[in-house]
Amino acid sequence: MADQSFLRWPFFDDAHREHAARVDAWAEGAFGLNGFSQHEDVDSDCRRILHKLGEAGITRYAVPAAYGGALESLDVRSLCLTRETLARRSGLADFVFAMQGLGSGAISLFGNDDQKRRYLPGVADGSSCAAFALTEPEAGSDVAAIAMTAKIDGPDYVLNGEKTFISNGGIADFYVTFVRTGDAEGARGLSAVIVDATSTGLTIAERINTIAPHPLARLRFENCRISRDQLIGQSGSGFKIAMSTLDVFRSTVGAAALGFARRALEEATRRANNRVLFGSALSELAGVQTQLAEMALDIDASALLIYRAGWAKDNGAPRITREAAMAKLYATEAAQKAIDNAVQIFGGLGVTKGSVPEALYREVRALRIYEGASEVQKLVIARQHLAESAG
Repeated sequence: MADQSFLRWPFFDDAHREHAARVDAWAEGAFGLNGFSQHEDVDSDCRRILHKLGEAGITRYAVPAAYGGALESLDVRSLCLTRETLARRSGLADFVFAMQGLGSGAISLFGNDDQKRRYLPGVADGSSCAAFALTEPEAGSDVAAIAMTAKIDGPDYVLNGEKTFISNGGIADFYVTFVRTGDAEGARGLSAVIVDATSTGLTIAERINTIAPHPLARLRFENCRISRDQLIGQSGSGFKIAMSTLDVFRSTVGAAALGFARRALEEATRRANNRVLFGSALSELAGVQTQLAEMALDIDASALLIYRAGWAKDNGAPRITREAAMAKLYATEAAQKAIDNAVQIFGGLGVTKGSVPEALYREVRALRIYEGASEVQKLVIARQHLAESAG
């Protein structure tokens, strides 16, 4: 049983505690201890999990109440609690929920009423699969380098370019896509548009296989025509939309890492207590106790940073760029270390395909890269610090 004492921290109210308990009970029933088993058909498994998350009402936390959601507005603490709890049970379930939120987040935050009515109810009930198409072959962490274009042609935009490493690529029903619509250089020329998966000119150029299998793809847009009413917000506001969306969801990446780390500590503790070495339990060795202590310490420190960021956003902070960057950076790096310790405690079994530590080892690695690599988070934190120190 994972430590639940953190739910008594003042970051949470009773609704958060009740939500965490409901998601935990559902995840235990849905996955038990086997949520990290091998997935033979990841696309089908994602669709199946999405349907189940929708039936359970969990995906309702990814959109506002006016469009089928559970709460009046996106609540970062609820998003983080959901991801942490799902990640402890199933990396793929966490991925599915996360993409419903991130993929539709720009619409929830900046879309007009018609766009929200068309896209968000399906996200809330799990009948529609969302995606966030930002990264390009030459533009990842440097969002201002996006090259994909959207040219006005009468009532339409005509899109040309590529996106890559797009989560839910190939199974999504729509893609929130960031494009260059103006002549302005850098961030000022970017906009956000909604592209339905059935749009003519949009093709799946390549399916991308990673060490932790998730639906990923390279998308090609060749004279892809969409209506100009698919523009989110104002033309030229794409950079602001992307950063504001990431501001909300970046903390949740740390929460997923926290869930993985908690599961690693559970598995390592069970192994240390049950494994006999030199006539006594592995847990009696000072070196193993040190490893477990470091894992427990890093887990609590990660949780404090994550839920501080969520609390700040939910209580009206206009931006939590610094707090979210700290939470994402620390939690993902700490989870990598915790899982490595778990693998070490398991020994040979820890690197055996199909074991939980081995699955966690593959799952956690990408979290230090996507939604801003660790090195980029350090730059973000430093720049925020220097700006604040300059007065």
